[in-house]
Amino acid sequence: MSTDHPFTALQPDVILDAVDTLGYRTDGHLLALNSYENRVYQVGIEDDVPVIAKFYRPERWSDNAIREEHAFSQELVDRDVAVVPPVAGEGATLHWYRGFRFAVYPRRGGRAPEVDDSDQLERLGRMLAQLHNVGAVSGFEHRERIGPEAVTEVRDWLLADGWVPDYLREAYVSVTADLAKLVPAAFERAGGYTSLRLHGDCHPGNIFWTDAGPHFVDLDDARQGPAIQDLWMLLSGDRREMTEQLADIVAGYEDFRELDRRELHLLEALRTLRYMRFSAWLAQRWHDPAFPHAFPWFADGRYWEDHLLALREQTAALEEPPLTV
Repeated sequence: MSTDHPFTALQPDVILDAVDTLGYRTDGHLLALNSYENRVYQVGIEDDVPVIAKFYRPERWSDNAIREEHAFSQELVDRDVAVVPPVAGEGATLHWYRGFRFAVYPRRGGRAPEVDDSDQLERLGRMLAQLHNVGAVSGFEHRERIGPEAVTEVRDWLLADGWVPDYLREAYVSVTADLAKLVPAAFERAGGYTSLRLHGDCHPGNIFWTDAGPHFVDLDDARQGPAIQDLWMLLSGDRREMTEQLADIVAGYEDFRELDRRELHLLEALRTLRYMRFSAWLAQRWHDPAFPHAFPWFADGRYWEDHLLALREQTAALEEPPLTV
């Protein structure tokens, strides 16, 4: 496996020196945090609390897209939405050092939310409504929009690049052909929804709960799309369990903002897009040595068998009536 990926040059001295350029006095302590798309570290600071340094994957986002995410974070904070924005240093939040773009964040810990706790789900619903109220004020110019076209884009790329094993290609082509009809049909049934600036990746791992309450982290996938995108990833279990969880979230959400019920048609469509994008993400990042090490099962035919099964299950889910509140 080649190790000439740009992140191989991101050695500890580079990380510490980069943070020092912003006026910090690092103490040499460095802890790599769980992140693969970018590289994220807890950096010790002399006589002070550590900070979090995030080094962006080269060529993933444009500078304008990153700045747009940072500005959205600060806009949310200014409107009393609990997110963790980057620290402004030298009059900016995006910095460069030895070819790497990076940002520094205050360290904010916490525990994961309990997705079977009705009170916590209601509180998260209220927070998401407040986030979406800010997100509706204006739109992103430089960040992605969520849409059904990703089904065919991902399928065609994976097939052309040879990632789907030969013995599964016919079945994969067949099931994705069905999804290429069902997912756009779901978007049509939800037609007319308001497109918002979103967190974009609002799963429980990006929510930290403390005694003071919850806060959102990692807006790296902030994008434009339907509000339900930020709700559905908090749901888990069978249909009954997801219906109960959704009811709790919406009960809190509608204290501050009405949820367009047409968007419920999008829940399984968005889940399908996430499944397909995840496979494409692993394939696109496979040249990064961290990925084969962390996801060795991706190169195994068993992964693609399981992925194909999940997509078949999604075709059935997309043909069912949506969840109701």
